[in-house]
Amino acid sequence: MTDTTSAAHGVDRDRIRHIAQALAPYQLRGGLPDWTFQVSRRGQVVASLGSAGQTGAARALDNAIYRIYSMTKPITSVAAMMLYEQGSLDLNAPVSAYIPSFADLRVYAGGPATAPVTHPAARPMLIKHLLTHTSGLTYGFHRTHVTDEIYRLAGYEFNPADKDLATACDAFAAMPLRFEPGTSWLYSVATDVLGRVVEVASGRSLDSFFSEEILTRLGMTDTAFHAVDPSRLATLHLHTPDGARILEKFGPDPASTPKFLSGGGGLYSTMADYQRFADFLLGGGGLDGTRLLSSRTLDFMTTNHLPGDADLEEFGVPLYAETPFTGVGFGLGFSVTLDPVATGIASSPGEYGWGGLASTYFWIDPIEDLTAIFMTQLIPSSALPIRPLLKQITYAALVD
Repeated sequence: MTDTTSAAHGVDRDRIRHIAQALAPYQLRGGLPDWTFQVSRRGQVVASLGSAGQTGAARALDNAIYRIYSMTKPITSVAAMMLYEQGSLDLNAPVSAYIPSFADLRVYAGGPATAPVTHPAARPMLIKHLLTHTSGLTYGFHRTHVTDEIYRLAGYEFNPADKDLATACDAFAAMPLRFEPGTSWLYSVATDVLGRVVEVASGRSLDSFFSEEILTRLGMTDTAFHAVDPSRLATLHLHTPDGARILEKFGPDPASTPKFLSGGGGLYSTMADYQRFADFLLGGGGLDGTRLLSSRTLDFMTTNHLPGDADLEEFGVPLYAETPFTGVGFGLGFSVTLDPVATGIASSPGEYGWGGLASTYFWIDPIEDLTAIFMTQLIPSSALPIRPLLKQITYAALVD
C-alpha cells in the first residue's frame, strides 16, 4: 500500500512503522517469532507490516496459515447469533434445552480436586451465559482454582484428542462449576459448549455449519479446523526464559480435521481470511452483498452485557491477562472497551475484539472505521506485552 493511499485514509505511514521498531528488540532476543500486522481503515488496507524471522518473510507475510486458537470464539458466537436471528436459538433458554446433561449442574463448595464438596446450582446455566463467559465453567490451564485441577485430572487441560464435542460437553456438565451461573465472569470452555449448541440447534456438525454458512459465504477459503495446506503452516513457538523454542507437536495433527471440533479454539486461518471476517464485522454483519447478521444484532453483540455495565475488573475472576480488565466489558463473544482512560491505552469507546493463545489478536473500531489484525505463533499470549503496544502506536498513527 502506497504512502499516498495511507495518507488519504488518515494514517501516517512513518508513525505506524514504529510498530516494527518496537517489536524488533523482542525478536532480536529470540522471544518473538515471525509476525505480521495489518491495519485497514475506511475499507482500505493502509498498513501491512511484518518480520522475517526464523521461518522467512514469505511465510509470515504472504499466505501463511496460523493457529488462531481463541480467535475462533467470535466466529462461533456469530454462528450462534445467526441461529438466534432465525429463531432456532433462545439466548434466555437453559443450556439443558439443547444439551440435556446440563440439567443437573453442581457448584464447587470446598475440598480437594479428588473429592470436591458440591451443592446443586441454584439457577440454570443459560445460553447467554455461554456467550458472555458467565457460565461458571472454567479452563484446566488456568491453574488458579480447584475446579481447574478437576478439569486437568479429567484430561481437559487443553482440547482432548480422543473425544468428540458431544462427549466432552457431557464431561463439562458433570464437573462442578466454579460459581453460580451469571454471578461472575471467567474465561472458559463455554464457547466449546456453545459450539455444541450450534450443532444441536442447526442439526449439523460445527465444521459443516461454519463452512456452509460463514466461511464459504465470506470467501474465507483457507479457514478450517485443519490446515488446508500444511506446507504453509507457520511454525509454533513456546516462550521460555531463554527465548522462543519451536514446538514440534502441540495439539491435534494440523493436517486432518480433529475429533474434537473446538468452537473455542480449533480453527486455522490466514491474514487475508481473517481480514474478510473483520471487514464483515465492521460492515455491520454484511460483506460484498452477503449478509450473515443484522446490524442491530451485531450492535447487540458488541454492547457490554455484564450486569450493571460493570467492567471485567469488577465482575471477573482475577486472572493474569495481557490486556487490562479495568475499563473493559464483555459482549456476546467479544471484549468491549468501555472507558479508554481507565484501560490506560489509547482507543475508542465501543472498540471490540479478542485474541488467541499463540499471541494472535484483532480489534474493530467502528468510530475510527478501523480493523487491526496481528498474526504470530507464540505461546502463551501473555508472554510479551504486544497487544497494548499495537494499540498505542496504531492510534498515534491516525492523523485525521
